[in-house]
Amino acid sequence: MFRLYDTFTRELRPVRPLTADRLTMYSCGPTVYRSVHVGNLRTYLMADWIKRTARAQGWQVLHVKNITDVGHMRQEMAERGGDKVIAAALAAGRTPAEIARQFEDEFHRAEAQMGIEPADRFPRATDHVPQMLDLIARLLERGFAYRVGGTVYFDTKSHPDYGRLSGNSMEQLQVGGGAEPDPDKHHPADFTLWREAEPGRQLMVWDSPYGPGFPGWHIECSAMSMAYLGERIDIHTGGVDNIFPHHEDERAQSQAATGEQFVQLWVHGQHLLADGIKMAKSSGNVYTVDDLVERGFDPLSFRLLCATVRYRTRLNFTLASLAAAERGLQRLRRIAAADPQGGDEVTAQRLQGKVRTALEDDLDLPEAVAEVFRFARDGGLSPATRSLGLRRADEFLGLAVERVPVGRPAFGSWTSVAATREHLRAARDFARADAARLALIGMRVVPEDRPQGTDYRSATTMDLRRALISSPLEVVDQRRQPDRVEVSVSIVTQGYPEDLWRCLASIRDHRHGHSVEVLVVDNDASPDCGPVLARAASGGLNLTTFHADHRLGEAAARNITVRAARGRVLLILDTGVELVGDAFGPIAEALASPEVGAVGRWGARTLDLREFFDSEEQEVDAIDGYCLALRRSRFGELGLLDERFRFYRMLDFDLCLNLRSRGLTQRRLPELPAVMHTHRGWEDTDPDERERLSRLNFRRFYDHWHHRQDLLLASAPAAQAG
Repeated sequence: MFRLYDTFTRELRPVRPLTADRLTMYSCGPTVYRSVHVGNLRTYLMADWIKRTARAQGWQVLHVKNITDVGHMRQEMAERGGDKVIAAALAAGRTPAEIARQFEDEFHRAEAQMGIEPADRFPRATDHVPQMLDLIARLLERGFAYRVGGTVYFDTKSHPDYGRLSGNSMEQLQVGGGAEPDPDKHHPADFTLWREAEPGRQLMVWDSPYGPGFPGWHIECSAMSMAYLGERIDIHTGGVDNIFPHHEDERAQSQAATGEQFVQLWVHGQHLLADGIKMAKSSGNVYTVDDLVERGFDPLSFRLLCATVRYRTRLNFTLASLAAAERGLQRLRRIAAADPQGGDEVTAQRLQGKVRTALEDDLDLPEAVAEVFRFARDGGLSPATRSLGLRRADEFLGLAVERVPVGRPAFGSWTSVAATREHLRAARDFARADAARLALIGMRVVPEDRPQGTDYRSATTMDLRRALISSPLEVVDQRRQPDRVEVSVSIVTQGYPEDLWRCLASIRDHRHGHSVEVLVVDNDASPDCGPVLARAASGGLNLTTFHADHRLGEAAARNITVRAARGRVLLILDTGVELVGDAFGPIAEALASPEVGAVGRWGARTLDLREFFDSEEQEVDAIDGYCLALRRSRFGELGLLDERFRFYRMLDFDLCLNLRSRGLTQRRLPELPAVMHTHRGWEDTDPDERERLSRLNFRRFYDHWHHRQDLLLASAPAAQAG
């Protein structure tokens, strides 16, 4: 029996089509104003596996996936009176239709690269405005909607179980959480069905009985699903972020219009995390299929990675985990490359049956994948049987195991190096054997050692990137190890080689006899920084460089240096800072006081944890992260920096309040010989983008610390007395 978890009833339920032998499914598709990312594709992969499993029941599957080419009427856009598709078009100097078609085509290519079978219909919102207006008219006639001028709203209080899908009550929604702020609404949770066009809006405007305007976001899916699947559908899929308000509103308006249950099963996929936080453009941690291909990955390795975790569980995506999936995919393809002719069909179908049974149990893909790899490793089966079994199972998994695996390189000079390496391994001279292995990889040949011998294959781009790191966890944690030098300097560079050189040269020239190590994270920066780092290392600076394989967030990049540091003091330094004298001595002297948590050249104060201002006082609430030093041992107490801070803003305040919560003061050193030049991380970031990133970081900071205003200097008895 095929069962899926129903978000509405919050239980596993059997899939039973309303019409025998025919399953209808609607999936919320992309909003085509930007590239689809792999977090979106994880949800579409879930729908693809549902389709494959449904067809195995003998059902015909009719699948509709909409294309939203009218911008979302979400809160942030309503506040600005904007439309995302229009904004993207204006920024690119093109029409909204041109922008939408570009990203729609890109979406279809991305799905194909992921092995996602196309839906039967991809209706566009702009082609179905008449159907939306008809549905709005029905809602007005039945008393579930009301007009204010040229705008039409859905009356949520008229629908008795509004909020049941998401678990929200009308009392909870009274404050308007997640809803559009609009004084014309009768209730904060009411949502827009049709929006009156703002003055001057000329693009993407339609005539209606209510005047010129455009549809709200939610009405689109109801109108298009009814147009192609009827008023009742079997399965509706989407991501968990669609549950509220989108699917809640879609369900309410559809059932209000028809008086029928709209969806039999609501199925939602969990978020894809990247570096531990939700993958989203707003977090700056987005990967597209093209990004994976440029890094040397087969996109289907991401499909396999998604299959290792249940769809209702968050998946933490890293390039390291993707590399592991890539290796697994290549292993399956090498086994499936054997001629399947003569394989045992009964044994192959037994594997296929186990995979099908796993998927019928709420898409238990991890169990299905485990069965496949157990089968692939079974040395008691003939190569033909293993090949045949993998091909049969792949009808469900969709990994294209029949594709030619990465092959053996043509004979050449590498063969003598390989022979030498094998001789060294036999002699247990592993140090020299490892050097030979690196030489082979430099020749674009990868040795793969197995108990029965060594195989060789051509190197992929992924193999050549293995010297890069994806996460601080890949760096040996030295926090509990004894001090080896006086100061470890933490630098994160994201380009700007001139700034980097000025900063490094100032450290070299002003060590004044102190033992200093410099730890630099080349954070997916321009290749121009490589020569600068090599020049600094050859110039006598004790320099260690970590090359990130993607743009890490600020806290994650700093954590690489926190884990690797061996100095008594850790000095966080921005590349915009130039030392002009001995800074290490005064820092060490100030940190010798046991009550001091952090010191630095610049500091800030706040009265309420909302407004922050630079301070000329010696004791401050926080040291600015441009030049911030603390004892390395503090990280043994505090733990690592919070990696949800992808932008640098507020990371320093978060760290300093963590220190203050332990009774430690923050001391500004006004005479510290350091000069701040242009801060590139601020000046060269688009103003709208830096405002958005700053706002996200502030929200994280404030949610954590808003109840601890007792930590501020303004709350101290002396301040109150004054």
